[in-house]
Amino acid sequence: MNQTPANPDLKIEFHGASNEVAVIRLTRPTKRNALSDGLILAIRDAFENLPATVRAAVIDGDGPHFCAGLDLSELKERDAGQGLYHSRMWHAALERVQHGPVPVIAALHGAVVGGGLELASACHIRVADETTFYALPEGSRGIFVGGGGAVRIPRLIGAARMTDMMLTGRVYNAADGERIGMAQYLVPQGTAFDKALELAKRVAENAPLTNYALMHALPRIAEQPADQGFFTEALMAAIAQSAPDAKERVRAFLEGRADKVRKD
Repeated sequence: MNQTPANPDLKIEFHGASNEVAVIRLTRPTKRNALSDGLILAIRDAFENLPATVRAAVIDGDGPHFCAGLDLSELKERDAGQGLYHSRMWHAALERVQHGPVPVIAALHGAVVGGGLELASACHIRVADETTFYALPEGSRGIFVGGGGAVRIPRLIGAARMTDMMLTGRVYNAADGERIGMAQYLVPQGTAFDKALELAKRVAENAPLTNYALMHALPRIAEQPADQGFFTEALMAAIAQSAPDAKERVRAFLEGRADKVRKD
């Protein structure tokens, strides 16, 4: 099943027996999937209007690149107020990716640059193929990240590495990017989407409340002082295990009807 969004630069399709995985694909390959304001708003709308059947999502980019960042054809002079509102629009859109209804896996390949890295950092799992490279060229262009990158990217790689990327224009290749935390998986060229879809289908099988807790509670717990984090964890654990789906999964394990953990 496919869904036609209002923006022609975005395509949405559904996978799985019950359409439980949404694939949200940037379709501006001639522009290296650069993010226009309209495309950012289309991403926001896509996550706000996912069908109830969807349990996980994949973000992919058409062509040889995931996303080369901001559409520079839209880059214009703004006063401070206009710049503030523009940045906050991006924040609201990518908030729907990070703290929306379902876990999101990014399928990275080619350029993951500037705003493209900001989009990727809003996803919960990142799968990169061997063609992937990462950069933050805003420093050399006299601007600053404005799509949430200053918050999300240091949490992946640390503030010192992000500072180096912006000050010097450093580009990380796929292997080094995976090593420092840009991606959790590194796969052969051309297979990032297949791996991301495989993971999304696996994630979609989880108890929905557990997935919700991992998206919404875990990042907040990680930022809380330890005593508050422990208490929040206890509350979330109690809520998650009380769901009927969770109770059935525990019974299945105790009765030997569920697979045990095994080393691959």
